[in-house]
Amino acid sequence: MPARQTITIIGGGVIGLTTAFALVRDGHDVTLIERHEAIGREASFANGGQLSYRYVKPLADAGVVREAIGWLLRENSPISLRLRADPHQWLWLAAFLRACSRRTNRRNAALLLDLALSGQRELQVWREGGLSDFLWRRPGKLVLYRNAETFRKAAESAVQTAGDAAQEQALSPTACIAAAPAFADLLPRLAGGIFSPQDEVGDCHLFCEALRAALAKESGFRLVHGVATLRQGARGQCEVMLDGQDFDSGLVVLAAGIASRALARPLRLGLPLYGLKGYSLTYRPSPDFLPEISVTDYDNRVVYARLGDRLRVAAMVDIGAEDTALDPRRIAGLRGLVARTLPGMPVTEDEPPWAGLRPATPTGVPLVTRTRIDNLLLNVGHGALGFTLSVGSALRIRDIMAGRDGKGGST
Repeated sequence: MPARQTITIIGGGVIGLTTAFALVRDGHDVTLIERHEAIGREASFANGGQLSYRYVKPLADAGVVREAIGWLLRENSPISLRLRADPHQWLWLAAFLRACSRRTNRRNAALLLDLALSGQRELQVWREGGLSDFLWRRPGKLVLYRNAETFRKAAESAVQTAGDAAQEQALSPTACIAAAPAFADLLPRLAGGIFSPQDEVGDCHLFCEALRAALAKESGFRLVHGVATLRQGARGQCEVMLDGQDFDSGLVVLAAGIASRALARPLRLGLPLYGLKGYSLTYRPSPDFLPEISVTDYDNRVVYARLGDRLRVAAMVDIGAEDTALDPRRIAGLRGLVARTLPGMPVTEDEPPWAGLRPATPTGVPLVTRTRIDNLLLNVGHGALGFTLSVGSALRIRDIMAGRDGKGGST
């Protein structure tokens, strides 16, 4: 076991909480600082609910720019772009364009797959150790395609490991509907689907609550609510202020989502993060309209996940949105899409609509790494895959601290 260290984690979302859990389990003393009065209130609160371990391709890919231009010309497009007089936005977009190549996408997808699968294995250990009550299931995930050429390419790139029950499977349109009968109205328009039988679902906010409850039983953990700021001390180290007062922090892990960018600025660290705004709706339909498996409508970039007796629907990427205010047009567009996709489903929503800012890097690969400041580590930039990558990223931070990463900690 590594030497016991004192660690301060900034950010009480799924990334910060999983990091805290992994480090406490490894024998460290951890303080978690969260600026809200409750944990998991931002991008972790009402996301899509999919633990999409085998579907982790970054958005940046060859052909995505041409495809995105088509989206931007559509009303209620999956992607919207609001250009601003913001140098950071332009730099982020330029870096995104540079990452839009097949070779770069495949390399980054392999990194994400490794991170995701390590997290899936560890989450099973955590669950077997008693972490529960977050509506976890392993129903598999089905990605539906309407375009024949897009489906053909997806089928070619699907993971195919002989004898591996976890392999991705290409399904015909009729097989797709047999697996997800609630989507039968899409049958005439489907080209096929890719099914990943080992993918999972869960309620991310309840997962955060389960982690908080488990950590509360550990003598080496404490949760502090307040506003943290960072500064560079006289000896070049990262120092933490809490509500304007000096805070004895030890080693620091920055895991505050999109807020990490502003927090790192006084340290002269420019983090390539941009908030990609997404939306979700939550329904409580009759059991007939609760698909057992989770479903992704690829062409509309919409995910459907059953969480207990509710159906979570999440979608859209708004580039250039600066806050989490609900855009009535986007909410109306998502409601209309749900009504067209599941036309028999009652439209009563169980919870208010939600929006969150996914903290994304241009490449889609999170920053789970040391920094040039020797007592500061980063665990940021997971984009739409925060829930999926959270446990694997927490293990990476644990291994960096223990000297087990073998790569200097860079993801």
